Amino acid sequence: MKARQVAGGGRAVEVAPQRLRRWFDNFATRNDGIRGTERTPDAVTVTGGNGTTATATVPFAPLPPREGGHTSVAGLAVDELVEHACRNRRIGLILVRAGAHSVGIADGDSVVTSRTDRHHVQGRTSAGGWSQQRFARRRQGQARQALRRAADDAAEVVLAEVDRLDAVVLGGDRAALDELRADSRLRPVFALVRGEVLDVPEPRRRVLDEAAARARAVEIVIRDPGTAGG
Repeated sequence: MKARQVAGGGRAVEVAPQRLRRWFDNFATRNDGIRGTERTPDAVTVTGGNGTTATATVPFAPLPPREGGHTSVAGLAVDELVEHACRNRRIGLILVRAGAHSVGIADGDSVVTSRTDRHHVQGRTSAGGWSQQRFARRRQGQARQALRRAADDAAEVVLAEVDRLDAVVLGGDRAALDELRADSRLRPVFALVRGEVLDVPEPRRRVLDEAAARARAVEIVIRDPGTAGG
């Protein structure tokens, strides 16, 4: 479980749904118990006895309203979040980087259908003049062809299942994904996009499997007392 720094101070971790309850129990142990829990449809914030906070972004928001409508309670109250996060979902995955893509359907953590392809896109050159221009046109043509193939595979694999999907998760290069978003065939697919764009290496089947697990993970931001944004 890797931690990364976040804007405004603090650190973020991704926690698998099945480990979520234990994570919060350990958080209570490390931080002098729990003062209370606050929730919105999009986030659940737990405050430790020492003032440290752990804010979980609700995956596949919104979180169903609590009985009685209470948004703040004393102690640790994450049962609804855990139940919501652990629910089995069918998710479309689209990972794209220059020269490679991997698309698929995940049922829970398992990828049940996928297609991965790599394409040759030339790197940059230091040549100038007409040679540079010809190279740039060739590279642009290769990139366009690669994106067309990525769009075709996304249509055949993800669009074909769109009516059965709970969400679509994206990963890779934002500019390449925006190119796919402009493909009119894929509008129903992009209408189901949830969450942030995953930062992934060159898409391969192994990377797609990892993305399937990360798509269901719960991001938690931990901030110590006095941290900006806490």
